[in-house]
Amino acid sequence: MGPTKIAAVESADDTTTTTHHSTQTTTTASSSARTSSNPLSLPSAIPPRTSSNASSRASLTHGQPPPRPQSPPQPPTSTLSSIAVSPMPSPRSPGLPDSSSQHVHHHHRQPSALSAASLKSSSPSYPYPSSSSPPPPPPPPPPPPRQSAAMMQHQLSPMAPSDPSRYATDNLNFTSQRSWTADKERIIRGPFAYTISHPGKDIRSQLIAAFDAWLQVPPASLDVITRVVGMLHEASLLVDDVQDSSELRRGFPVAHHIFGVAQTINSANYIYFAALQELLTLNNQQALATFAEELVNLHRGQGMELFWRDTLTCPSEDDYLEMVGNKTGGLFRLGIKLMQAESSVSPPLDCVPLVNLVGLIFQIRDDYINLKSDEYSQHKGMCEDLTEGKFSFPVIHSIRARPDDLQLVNILKQKTADIQVKRYAVAYMEGTGSFAYTHKVLATLIERAKKMTLELDNGRGKQAGILAILDKMVINDEGGK
Repeated sequence: MGPTKIAAVESADDTTTTTHHSTQTTTTASSSARTSSNPLSLPSAIPPRTSSNASSRASLTHGQPPPRPQSPPQPPTSTLSSIAVSPMPSPRSPGLPDSSSQHVHHHHRQPSALSAASLKSSSPSYPYPSSSSPPPPPPPPPPPPRQSAAMMQHQLSPMAPSDPSRYATDNLNFTSQRSWTADKERIIRGPFAYTISHPGKDIRSQLIAAFDAWLQVPPASLDVITRVVGMLHEASLLVDDVQDSSELRRGFPVAHHIFGVAQTINSANYIYFAALQELLTLNNQQALATFAEELVNLHRGQGMELFWRDTLTCPSEDDYLEMVGNKTGGLFRLGIKLMQAESSVSPPLDCVPLVNLVGLIFQIRDDYINLKSDEYSQHKGMCEDLTEGKFSFPVIHSIRARPDDLQLVNILKQKTADIQVKRYAVAYMEGTGSFAYTHKVLATLIERAKKMTLELDNGRGKQAGILAILDKMVINDEGGK
């Protein structure tokens, strides 16, 4: 490779008057020599640059000093805004000779087939401005986040100059009477207020009014008890919807989809203690003890139901009945116990056994219609208990009716939202007789509760309200038969 290349270059140097034809011949000979001496070269490979030694010798032949090697483009400095940047030369194509080293012979070459426009378009774009065009203006700032009028007013109010010495003398006791405002209260109660704006059937208030025919609670105390039970119930629904990953509540999006999980949980806990503050106005120590006892029971029941769901453990019917007595029956029982503590009748009737039955009836009925009622599906979603993976009363019966068949257990495990899978699960439970069984249990419990109601009334003629509520809980279909 070496001798062939040197011969070609020396031949070009010895020629005093070089024509266009001889220049092309020399270039062709040099390229041929390089290609033939390298067996690994490919026809499609990019031709190498002309040797810098050859360029230097050609320049010296004509009395010119060798060109200085060009440095690559430098990145802009931090003061580009105040320093004019000269136009950058277009980068050399790898296949073209260096114009600075071949300037002596440029008058012998034919015009390049690559136009200036094509070279300019193939040049890479550099991240600094050109001297011929100003830099683009910066993008506008994003709009500020939307805020409540109260918070914006607070931010817009002028602030006094900061003075650290004020911490030595200022009153820093920010009590609720001094600094808590209605706007702040509205923020904390937001998820709770959203939920109560879509009221339900309010069965608990109806029960309180019905039992009051026997217990004769003073109106002021009855208002407090009704309000406390309602607050606890609505707050517990906020937590239930988060724990069950619910989508709808009474046909509307659940609160934590509007306000977020954290704010919703905080609002629910806040209402628990706000209800306790309401209860303090009764000035009844027995009422406070009842409040604490039944809230403990409520969380015991909720905790066991969550445990069964999350560990895929099917409980027995007795375990289920205990859970319902704690979770659902807890709030029913709380209201009646508070009424008994404030009753003007001496001694007051013991209504707890009856209200325990009412709690069981209410929850088992709710489990039934969750899987069978079209109206319920519109307000909570179709067979929502299956999507939650919940071991409801019909589900427990169906699984235990065929303990070796794990189809229903696996459907619960999937927590499916697939409508066809849910329909299959309902048909499966119909095949195990679970809806018919649930229907019979409900009918039996309702009849037992009616009988107990008549016994408690003992001829007073004040049983009508409770009997009317029990009649509403009767399911008129035949349980899937």
